[in-house]
Amino acid sequence: MTSTEPTLSAAGDRRRWFALAIVMTAAFMDLVDVTIVNIAIPSIQQDAGATVSQIQWITAGYALAFAAGLITGGRLGDIHGRKRVFLIGIGGFTLASALCGFAANPEMLVASRILQGGMAALMVPQVLSIVHATFPAHERGKVFGLFGAIVGLGAVSGPLLGALLTEWNLFGLEWRPIFLINLPVGIAGLILGHRFITESKAPKALKLDLVGVALVTLGMLMLVYPLTRGHELGWPLWGHLSMAGALAVFAALVAYERRKTARDGSPLIELSLFRVKSFAAGIAVQTVFGIALGIFFLVWMLYLQTGLGWSPLRAGLTGVPFSIAVSMAAGLSVQKLVPRFGRKVLQAGALAMAAGVLLYLWESERYGLGITSWQMALPLVVMGVGMGLIVAPLTDAILSEVPREHSGSASGLINTVQQMGYALGLGLVSVVFFGELGDDLLPAQLGSAFVDAFQHALGWVAGVMTVIFLLMFALPKRPAQHVEGAAETDPAVQAEAKEPEFVA
Repeated sequence: MTSTEPTLSAAGDRRRWFALAIVMTAAFMDLVDVTIVNIAIPSIQQDAGATVSQIQWITAGYALAFAAGLITGGRLGDIHGRKRVFLIGIGGFTLASALCGFAANPEMLVASRILQGGMAALMVPQVLSIVHATFPAHERGKVFGLFGAIVGLGAVSGPLLGALLTEWNLFGLEWRPIFLINLPVGIAGLILGHRFITESKAPKALKLDLVGVALVTLGMLMLVYPLTRGHELGWPLWGHLSMAGALAVFAALVAYERRKTARDGSPLIELSLFRVKSFAAGIAVQTVFGIALGIFFLVWMLYLQTGLGWSPLRAGLTGVPFSIAVSMAAGLSVQKLVPRFGRKVLQAGALAMAAGVLLYLWESERYGLGITSWQMALPLVVMGVGMGLIVAPLTDAILSEVPREHSGSASGLINTVQQMGYALGLGLVSVVFFGELGDDLLPAQLGSAFVDAFQHALGWVAGVMTVIFLLMFALPKRPAQHVEGAAETDPAVQAEAKEPEFVA
């Protein structure tokens, strides 16, 4: 590699930034769709006549299909091209959104949500893969900072947008616009993505590992399904046996993937990635971080709407300071703080989130049912800053030393463990929140009982954030891409870093 080899032209540079905007918009659409449904559940139940079990599946069906298909979606991008799989995913996601919006009955809505989750599993892993394959190492920090800001906006925008669309009742469509709003965004992403995203794939020919796909899907279903429905069904014995059996399935998966790697070099999961310290440590942190988020966001919405009796719109607006804080801190952390302070920035984020949770706990105890939105602003801002300091640098740290040919598999694993952690957190809600509520509560007792249960759950979240702080000591002190970036004063190194590994 010499400095005489071509680098990106100005047109090519603009093209990749357009591509970034497209995939980030798709990621935002998925993040919003994960949370937007929760706020509209009462309207769906009343208008569509859905049963409690059907309501459960409207949310759980998406999560199950999404979690089960993420690793497969990432590998399909490596094999068949990330652009191609991304476009299939965003096209299918848009179609599924239309089916959700025009669902004639609850059964059709549940089926459409499962399809929507499956299409998201094709679309979402390609986002980080396209970024990883399109941008040289020294620029990825800036890009992941933008990604962190998108995550922050999506975290709270879903409930707020869902509240607005439900209360406005556009054209008398009740809850349906929460799905139909995806149509213009998805169609635009499909058209612009076809034009501006450059195809990339693994440099060597790979084959889809169908046995690996079956084992991953079975293991995820055996783990996530009992967690999703455990509380509703009273935590039956078969649920515990299923979760224990999932561990055996995952052990069988690891053994099979080792043999598959030795036989033809085309495993579904690149086990060699776990020999990369930054990847293995980051995956552990991501999983536990997902648990904390799974507990907090569900409990928080129950506390605001059922405990305090606030409207969906007021609950959504209360989260705006959190969203702004996440977005600002995410951009600042990757671009300014991590290059200077490295791993300490992520650890400061974990401590800030724990401090914000404890402050929220103190205020909830002090003000009880009389607490106001503005009194919640300070702890939410502190928590938001902490989350922003973690979410973008963590993604950066996990992928920084991953070979580009395995970026799709790595991206799928990142999203999968996050969803798995989130599902574990949702399962723990039954223990740390619902377990604190007494049976047969009178209406007058409901508010104070929810406040007490919320405070108990916050204590758990603070404990989980402390565990995350300790796990972060296993992360590298400095992400690798900043070292690469500093080395690029050499023209030959600069040319090599900028050379895109694209497939026409």
